[in-house]
Amino acid sequence: MLRKALKKRREIFLIGASSALIVVGAILIWAATLKIPDIASLQERKVEQSTKIYDRTGEVLLDDLSQDVTRTIVPLSEVSKNIVAATLAIEDADFYQHNGIRVSSIIRAVLANLIPGGYTQGGSTITQQVVKNSILTTDQTVTRKIKEWVLSIKLEQVLTKDQILELYLNESPYGGSVYGIEEASQKFVGKSAKEVSLAEAAYLAALPQAPTYYSPYGNHKDALENRKNVVLARMKELGKITDEEFEVAKKEVVTFAPQAVSGVRAPHFVFYVREQLEREYGRRTLEESGWRIITTLDADLEAKAEEVVKKYGEENEKNFNASNAALVAIDPKTGDILAMAGSRDYFNNDIDGAYNIALANRQPGSSFKPFVYAAAFLAGYTPDTVLFDVPIQFSTACPVTDLSSEPPCYSPGNYDDKFRGPMTIRNALAQSINVPAVQALYLVGIQNALRLAKVMGISTLNDPDRYGLTLVLGGGEVTLLDMTSAYSVFANEGVRNPHRAIIKIEDRGGNVVKEYPLSPQQALDPDVALSISDVLSDNVARTPELGAASPLHFPGKHVAAKTGTTNDYRDAWVLGYTPHVVAGAWAGNNDNSPMEKKIAGFIVAPLWHEFMEYAFTKYPDTPFPESRIATSETDKPILRGIWQGDQVAKVDAFSGQPIQPGYQGLTKNRITVNVHSILYWVSKDDPRGPSPREQSVDPQFPRWEWAVRTWASQNGYADGSVILQ
Repeated sequence: MLRKALKKRREIFLIGASSALIVVGAILIWAATLKIPDIASLQERKVEQSTKIYDRTGEVLLDDLSQDVTRTIVPLSEVSKNIVAATLAIEDADFYQHNGIRVSSIIRAVLANLIPGGYTQGGSTITQQVVKNSILTTDQTVTRKIKEWVLSIKLEQVLTKDQILELYLNESPYGGSVYGIEEASQKFVGKSAKEVSLAEAAYLAALPQAPTYYSPYGNHKDALENRKNVVLARMKELGKITDEEFEVAKKEVVTFAPQAVSGVRAPHFVFYVREQLEREYGRRTLEESGWRIITTLDADLEAKAEEVVKKYGEENEKNFNASNAALVAIDPKTGDILAMAGSRDYFNNDIDGAYNIALANRQPGSSFKPFVYAAAFLAGYTPDTVLFDVPIQFSTACPVTDLSSEPPCYSPGNYDDKFRGPMTIRNALAQSINVPAVQALYLVGIQNALRLAKVMGISTLNDPDRYGLTLVLGGGEVTLLDMTSAYSVFANEGVRNPHRAIIKIEDRGGNVVKEYPLSPQQALDPDVALSISDVLSDNVARTPELGAASPLHFPGKHVAAKTGTTNDYRDAWVLGYTPHVVAGAWAGNNDNSPMEKKIAGFIVAPLWHEFMEYAFTKYPDTPFPESRIATSETDKPILRGIWQGDQVAKVDAFSGQPIQPGYQGLTKNRITVNVHSILYWVSKDDPRGPSPREQSVDPQFPRWEWAVRTWASQNGYADGSVILQ
């Protein structure tokens, strides 16, 4: 039995070994048949057929990725030693030692292939990158990777190392239509490749890994700066530069030449789309696939957005010291980005116009308040709930009577330095009054407010420990794109459609390569969303702040809107919407310097208003449905607008006498005065539940109560007196 088992194992081993030899032999024969194309043809290679980006109709061409492709071939002798050293340090430090591949990288790649999802492992040598860029197709299969390894070894046998490096430097993409180190040097730093400084060389070497992402004209300059420093650190580690050279280059301020982009419509949006596609498919696939990218952009609406942003941006610079502006428009029914004007002029270098401010982190001011009040409505508070706009010291580290805001104290005021006493949430939100908003945030809890904002589309507020009660006044940082997208949840009765920029991708034959389907999800209770829309479209409620004929008002039309201005006047916002279109506008300075001390209604609302007027020519005027959130006689008086006390009786409006059941005449409320803060009447986590038995347990109660009782005393509200309302 033992002999039979050993014999069978021997047979299995021999069969396996023979099979392996056959497979290896086949691979070797196949590898031997692979040919290196003529080297001259490599240097003359042109982009086969590039991707084209269109608007939502598929008819308006926004960008042709091959248009104006520029490449200037230079010999290696005409390239600065700084560039050579920087490139080798960050891309392939062992370039002159290996034979075209690194075995360790191949092992990592093979192991990566064992994981479902296809080949994803990087770490290619410069020789491999030349093969990828010049010879092979763009597919990411195992077969293509094996070809890459074989051809890399063969290429090293027919070309010298310097020839391969020269090919690499002349073929590499450096962003947009710029290929090759000479063209990149001229376009980015305004000098030839043989003249660049060490710091400039480090920047240039940093680009090929992700040219669009690391572009010195885009939104990731900090990432480019960090990668430049990584290049320099690697050069120092390899002994290519001294410690002193490293420090000097790290501190050197490089001024990039003005960006030259031609033939691109809606450039901020186009480069936003390009970056998304490059992350998904890689740069070379886009350049050579011949795809048609059908985007969500409404080219006509985009043109209007760019027009008004430029017009009012220039006016605001003269009148309010606000040199830049931006606007984003979204269809709330789909999440489609209809317009994205990321600055008043993409080509204006004086204002850093290529920087897309629509994607930048900025403080939203009071435009964040609707998220907090929406959380309050979810918790059981109502638009009629009364909060007090009175001086309150919210910090438990400071005495109740200390009304300063010097750290650690916090006692906020309003934009006009006035306090208004008792206010309904409707009026407090519509008029953007601060103290009630801070109270509302405390009542719902910072965590709950942040959780709701995230569900609705705010992606940047990821560190709850950073924010205190100032969050409701814009203490966090958000993007205009996120804010516009999140407001679309209010516009769409609580349904969130994540913002999207691409509808579908088609190949050269018109076949669909990929579709980007809608993914709607109920992010907010419909009645809460409608309640916010009702408040934000209430022109009577906001008139005390902005006047009856403000830029937020469209007579006879149904539009909800909210402004926001940061306390230091560095950002001015307007977010507004109908059921069919949401538009967010921002004004300020890219360098974060302050504007004139004016509220957003004066600075950015006129820009937004003109855009919305135009949008009404394209999208219908539809009223918002009514919210079903309502109060009843059984609700606590403070939740239904009665703040003078909780002893309320219906009486005849003329005689003041109690009424009998079935009475049909006019009535009033007879209230026995007993004025207190809302924490006296409700438990903050359950406002419609039982009244609190021990209010003093809440750390904010003595603060709010002192402030409200002081106001009541100063304004003649004596306990036990009676009023008719």
